[in-house]
Amino acid sequence: MFHALRAPAPVPSRRAFLAGAATVGGALVVGFHLDLPGTKARAAGAPDFSKVPTQPNAFVRIAPDDSVTVLIKHLDMGQGNTTGLATIVAEELDADWSQMRAAFAPADASLYANLAFGPIQGTGGSTAVANSWIQLRKAGAAARAMLVAAAAAEWTVPAGEITVEKGVLRHARTGRESRFGPFAAAAAAQPVPENPRLKEPGEWRLIGTTLPRLDSEAKTTGRAVYALDVRRPNQLTAVVARAPRFGATLRSVDDAAARKVRGVVDVVRIPSGVAVVARDTWSAMKGREALVLAWDEAGADRRSSDAQLAAYKALAAKPGLVASRQGDAAAGIKNAAKVLEAEFSFPFLAHAPMEPLNATIEKSGDGYLIHAGSQFQTIEQAVAAQILGTTPDRIRINTLWAGGSFGRRATSSADYIAEAAAVLKATGEKNPIHLVWTREDDITGGYYRPAAYHRIRAGLDAQGGITGWEHSIVGKSILIGTPMEAMMVKNGVDATTVEGAADTPYALPVYRFEVHNVRDAVPVLWWRSVGHSHTAQAMEVFIDEIAHAAGRDPVEYRLSLLQKAPRLSAALRLAADKAGWAGRQAKPGQGLGVAAHESFGSYVAMVADVTAEAGKVTVNRIVAAVDVGVAVNPDVIRAQVEGAVGFALSAVLRNRITFKDGAVQETNFDAYEPTRMSEMPVVEVHIVPSTAAPTGIGEPGVPVLAPAISNAIFAATGQRLRSLPLDLAALRGV
Repeated sequence: MFHALRAPAPVPSRRAFLAGAATVGGALVVGFHLDLPGTKARAAGAPDFSKVPTQPNAFVRIAPDDSVTVLIKHLDMGQGNTTGLATIVAEELDADWSQMRAAFAPADASLYANLAFGPIQGTGGSTAVANSWIQLRKAGAAARAMLVAAAAAEWTVPAGEITVEKGVLRHARTGRESRFGPFAAAAAAQPVPENPRLKEPGEWRLIGTTLPRLDSEAKTTGRAVYALDVRRPNQLTAVVARAPRFGATLRSVDDAAARKVRGVVDVVRIPSGVAVVARDTWSAMKGREALVLAWDEAGADRRSSDAQLAAYKALAAKPGLVASRQGDAAAGIKNAAKVLEAEFSFPFLAHAPMEPLNATIEKSGDGYLIHAGSQFQTIEQAVAAQILGTTPDRIRINTLWAGGSFGRRATSSADYIAEAAAVLKATGEKNPIHLVWTREDDITGGYYRPAAYHRIRAGLDAQGGITGWEHSIVGKSILIGTPMEAMMVKNGVDATTVEGAADTPYALPVYRFEVHNVRDAVPVLWWRSVGHSHTAQAMEVFIDEIAHAAGRDPVEYRLSLLQKAPRLSAALRLAADKAGWAGRQAKPGQGLGVAAHESFGSYVAMVADVTAEAGKVTVNRIVAAVDVGVAVNPDVIRAQVEGAVGFALSAVLRNRITFKDGAVQETNFDAYEPTRMSEMPVVEVHIVPSTAAPTGIGEPGVPVLAPAISNAIFAATGQRLRSLPLDLAALRGV
């Protein structure tokens, strides 16, 4: 059964919310704001959020009707953080799960900053639970203490004699009891405790259990409101004609025919192209088709994919920027008993979320209101404010459900929000503007996971030990030239290009990792798991090759190099055990492959069971073991790993963005095909028990799938398929 409605509703401004919460029916509103700890990661791979000052704000609302609403500062694009974050509050509050609700927080970085990012409200990097863990535990514990204090005053009994269980306050000696609602107003008047007591793990009754998701009923009944559902009074729809090649600029436009299309209201020029504004989406699209446009392509990149890859290979042959090094890798390889070499290539990839990009913007009082599946609220406020000639505090954002993102809605340029604001301005701000990108718009002219090329050389001694490792990575930086460059680019090295390789947990005695930053016009952006999406494939396939060259078992060999990485080792052992690795009996054309990788502070190992036949690979089963610290909601964790397998499988088997004469060839799901249900393997997810602070799971399941499958194909066929998507045609001789 589904629980009652708990879908986040449109949220008013912060000031209006706080005023309403404090006065309507005497609600209790309490929360905590942490001082930003900076972004420096600990050795475990996650920021340290353990020091939490108790500075109240509105994170938890307990209403007279007994409902408990948690304001969620992160976008939920399907990953289930509304459920996970509400679970944390409910645990410390001792609420009953049936009381819990969730609503998206207003855009206000002073209250709702992502503590892993700095003073920015935004979602990404699998940080939602990790950065909110202590913050929301304190909010829930403080609210509980304030309710107890209010009840103690009303009942004239010591607070220490009052118990709270499943949303009920009880005093055993007098037999008094009450639910939260009647004490909401009195509790709001209580002082906020400076350091409320947090539960010990042995006291938890919700954390670590499977709870019904808060969004399930609203989404399955169609009541959940996505950005694409927004309809404002007198709303107009806009679509934009953009350059057919990256780097081209608009020379001229003839809009006479477009203006004659029924339903078209206006045609305006904006920085990214020409916007057709109409009374509905169909009319806007037909109007766009009628435009006569001329483009200046003098600055356009007209290369095809083969030429792009050739340029990458040429760069890899030259010295690059040093990302990390230890000892003399060249000497270690020169004196080796055996030398292995490999190259890996990776294409551009589109995000292709199921809900295309869209946003609605309107004039509202002395400011503006944006309705969107907002992922980087702070940046979107700043960009819209600059375009509209106002200040960010006058840009309110109504964050709504998003039908996927995989990183696409989190751009440092706030591109689609910027377009919506530009169209509103160009049309005189008279009507709300709903900007819509079609699927073709985004796949042919959006942002992409950067293409990449890896060249690796390693030397082995007579016993199979690694004597030296040289690794060159070529790709376009996501961050160079953006506001985030100062934070995440050091000496020209973009951390997102080399993550998962240059910081490998494997104990390599001597190594040298280099990077080459490609400069071209193709716009790039983080894609689910970012750099790990290609570095894990290169590292894990090459480690597998080394293990076989050394005559060692791939699991045992990895463990020998992970003695200083106990959590990754534990995940690897668990996955191998649950997959029956030790006693495997290979059938002709069938094989098991293994991979293990750390990303975003989480540890994931996978074993893939595949069948390889002439030109075809069937993935039968995936066994995954994950260590994400405390498992707040195990079912959500399993769902995210299952979803990661489905998401990544299409990139493993076929998906790529290709260029011909500078133009993207794929336009929709017919050529950029998602994983079909019939292709999904059985997925088993095993969670490593842990008492460490929770980390994320939205992305870490993606990187390990490709190398596990690649290594399984080798086990089944004896042939190495290194690059992605896998060249299945090479298996025709199997």
